[in-house]
Amino acid sequence: MMFKVYLVSSFLLGLLLLAQAHEKHNKIQFYQLKRGNLHLNFTNYGATIVSVIVPDKHGNLADIALGYDSIDSYKNDTVYFGALVGRVANRIGKAQFTLDGKTYKLPANDHGNTLHGGTTGFSDVVWTVKSHKKDSHITFTYDSYDNEQGFPGKLEVSVTYLLIGANKLGVRMIATPVDKATPVNLAQHTYWNLRGHDSGDILSHKVQIFGSQITPVDDLLIPTGELKSVKGTPFDFLEPKEVGSQINDLPGLYDINYVLDPSSPHHLRKVAVVKDDVSGRKLELWSNQPGVQYYTSGMLKDTLGKGGVTYHRYAGIALETQGFPDSVNHPNFPSQIVRPGETYKHFMLYRFTAS
Repeated sequence: MMFKVYLVSSFLLGLLLLAQAHEKHNKIQFYQLKRGNLHLNFTNYGATIVSVIVPDKHGNLADIALGYDSIDSYKNDTVYFGALVGRVANRIGKAQFTLDGKTYKLPANDHGNTLHGGTTGFSDVVWTVKSHKKDSHITFTYDSYDNEQGFPGKLEVSVTYLLIGANKLGVRMIATPVDKATPVNLAQHTYWNLRGHDSGDILSHKVQIFGSQITPVDDLLIPTGELKSVKGTPFDFLEPKEVGSQINDLPGLYDINYVLDPSSPHHLRKVAVVKDDVSGRKLELWSNQPGVQYYTSGMLKDTLGKGGVTYHRYAGIALETQGFPDSVNHPNFPSQIVRPGETYKHFMLYRFTAS
């Protein structure tokens, strides 16, 4: 009898220890990377960039990423501040797609379409911190299960944020299907304001985008399947110009995918340059992806952020390198289907300077 009690007690103790280990493993926390004057903060909720602190032309430090002070705010977030979004970022028309003869239906969380992976995408899950060295890098991992938000197959995902030199941030997103083919399109969704997250709007920021075409959209922001030249339109940022210079000439708002111009083989594409003349700060972005979503937060409205600051319309710029939106329903777009034995790889490189 005593032996049975001992066995039961040992079993219960084991369960308790496993539960405590699981709780510690999935605890939501903030993490930091720091090198010189480049300071970044993250949370494993959504593998999210919380803050990016860099100097201006006078050496004064400021946080240039929109975000929140608390984990609860990130849990209630609806605008994806700083988040890693997926399994499929951006929109999927009519919340469905067909793959290998089977139709998959997804949560319709955006006017009858699927946005950023569904009602509980990768931005709304707790990631595991696999590796963290404060002066070097942090790696988050997440195991997505079969039929999560309607997507087929298990998917092993990781994102590494890596400090490079004194003023560069690398982002490496890797995803590997375990047992079924699946679409994958991960994106980093930070909103930038180079004058400081609390400084007002970004309409005077100068932007250059290295994309000669866009993928036009309908009234619900679903691509029509066309590719259209930007020349002679308000979408033409081939040469630097202020965000607000033609914003009133738009039929809607800046929330559009640019088809990035080709780069030299084996090199990352130059995506965009953003410059604020007041602070002197400049952000440059490179990636290996075919597109970038340019979004100037036209739908942002009275959002309470860090330090009690309220973010209004045009408070930040998002530059989300990506595959094309709704690619799963447009065979002429670059494919996002990844099959077992293949690996999805998405690289980004940011450089922060001031002059």
